[in-house]
Amino acid sequence: MPAPVLILGLGWSGRVLAARLQALGVPVAGTVRDPTAAPADGLQRFALHADTAPPAALLEAVSQAQAVLCSVPPDADGDPALRVLQPALLASPALRWVGYLSSTSVYADRDGGWVDAHSVADSTEAAGVQRLRAEAQWQALARERGIDSAVFRLPGLYGAGRNALLQLAQGRARHVLRPGLLFNRLHVEDLAAVVIAAMRRPTPGGVYLPADDEPAPPQDVLAYAAQLGGFALPPAVAWDDPAVSPTLRRFYASNKRIDSRGTREALGWAPRFATYRQGLEDLAAALAGHGPALPAAGVD
Repeated sequence: MPAPVLILGLGWSGRVLAARLQALGVPVAGTVRDPTAAPADGLQRFALHADTAPPAALLEAVSQAQAVLCSVPPDADGDPALRVLQPALLASPALRWVGYLSSTSVYADRDGGWVDAHSVADSTEAAGVQRLRAEAQWQALARERGIDSAVFRLPGLYGAGRNALLQLAQGRARHVLRPGLLFNRLHVEDLAAVVIAAMRRPTPGGVYLPADDEPAPPQDVLAYAAQLGGFALPPAVAWDDPAVSPTLRRFYASNKRIDSRGTREALGWAPRFATYRQGLEDLAAALAGHGPALPAAGVD
């Protein structure tokens, strides 16, 4: 394992990864917008903003990190975190691995068809194009440095603190229907595991599509969560109904399934939560015991 590790964008998924790394004895730190608003979890956090120079303490952390993982959302020009830190990353004497959390939005709609790591990333939507631009920037940095890299094209994430059970309990669940829609998911704990697996098996220009085993309609996931938690389903609404927000309509407009066999073979990885059922059952048990499905609030 590379150590220490620096996570750019220490939000929800980043905190889960950081906890897994700490459990392995790996020193880890990260960046946030406002370190003063962070939970008291022992993680060192540095402020990072796209429009200001990075603080000296962050530049020192960059110079010491052997691995840097970025989960900062892209903008129209690519990765704002990389723009700010690129000179420091290029000059770092320690860096040997970089990773970037991307999205399956880099693939255009497949009308329910499959994509894998060899599929052409052909999105023309703004979100997908921005992700592709950020991926290319990190890959270019790795090539310039002659180090290993990994891009993780992720499906929808769920886990402790973000799941259908909590949405139902809090009255925020949306019962949106689009006939024929199927997509994969990934538990955030499985995301942490696959990132660690990639760190342990470094390779130049790695591209990975981690996902669960069962692409499923979103209404099936919501119904199963309602059954587990004893909740009533909210009224159903068609995905193209004017009451559905444009952002949500765009999400439901893309219909593709993920074949993650190449990722599993390359990294020796398999998801702990093979389907949404196992994931929701584990979350329901944690909620019943007021366990880790209700994490402390933090900065995304």
